[in-house]
Amino acid sequence: MASNHDALQEQPKPAWRKYLPLAVVVAGLGAGYAAGLHEYLSLSVLAEQRDTLKQFVADHRIGSALGFVVIYATAVAFSFPAASILTIFSGFLFGWLLGGALTAVAATAGATVIFLAARSAFSDVLRKRAGPFAAKLADGFADNAFGYLFVLRLAPVFPFFIMNIAPAFCGVKLRPYVAATFFGILPGTFAYAWLGQGLDSVIVAAAEAGREVSVADLVTPEITIAFVGLAIVAAIPTIVRKVRDRSRAA
Repeated sequence: MASNHDALQEQPKPAWRKYLPLAVVVAGLGAGYAAGLHEYLSLSVLAEQRDTLKQFVADHRIGSALGFVVIYATAVAFSFPAASILTIFSGFLFGWLLGGALTAVAATAGATVIFLAARSAFSDVLRKRAGPFAAKLADGFADNAFGYLFVLRLAPVFPFFIMNIAPAFCGVKLRPYVAATFFGILPGTFAYAWLGQGLDSVIVAAAEAGREVSVADLVTPEITIAFVGLAIVAAIPTIVRKVRDRSRAA
């Protein structure tokens, strides 16, 4: 009886259970695009509705903050490519401090959902079929998951969506993933929220020039260089440790 019970426990779960979370994400993303939700995630829409949105936030401070967190987390969980726009929205509507804090919580929550979905569905398969570069990346995460991901989060070299799922394929555990994501996105989050706080003047200038405002009007090369610099500084301890390990091994 005991052996039969153990055999039943060792039976693999049905495939549909394994892929269901990722299927929900893909279906949600498709439904969002089909409904045209991506058309509302633009600075031109914010420019048109800024007075109405600001008045609504002023009248419903707590409800609008909670609603923003839910919307942002959902967008990230369904991999909508709107992280930068929504972060700018947060600074415009709530100010850079509160907006940045709300965004950090929401982005981490949404990223954790897609991370768990990807880990459930594909992590084992992709690790077995990974090429040399992917295997090396997985080894790096294995050595110092928090440090590697923290550096990659600091500098937006790769799309946010890619960095949400890549650690799942490399066997990164949930706790370091959440911690590195939250702290790694803080500088960029508050920087974009700060840009959003000063968006009114940019909107007015774009309107006077007879054109629509875009993210390019806000994000300067200096800001991008600053993000890269932060990542380089954060990577120094990891690089030094690796050099020391190699010298000792030699």
